[in-house]
Amino acid sequence: MNLTYEKCGDYLIPNLIPDSEPEGELRKFGLMRKSYLENHRRGIYSGLLLSGKLKEHLLMIQERAEIRFDLLVEQMAERESVTERLKAQDQMLWGRKMNNIWARAEEIVREEIIYIL
Repeated sequence: MNLTYEKCGDYLIPNLIPDSEPEGELRKFGLMRKSYLENHRRGIYSGLLLSGKLKEHLLMIQERAEIRFDLLVEQMAERESVTERLKAQDQMLWGRKMNNIWARAEEIVREEIIYIL
């Protein structure tokens, strides 16, 4: 390894430059995965963090989870006849049904993707 050092007072500090992280913002499912790994799978979390692959992993999980969530919401809404027509007729009923669908879809995504090794 070819390391360079910077003198700071009487000490030589190595100039360590981490690998660049992938572009992307962590949203709900990515942050849920990060929290899960931090609190329940410390070894995996530490390994990903030290290898510089944590954000890449979180973004991949986030993308899979969002795709699955959108698909589940669409399928459940279609199966339960929660349409724009219902929204125009009775917004409160539509809101209750959609909130229920979103909660169920999120629970499925958590169990299938977020909390799986």
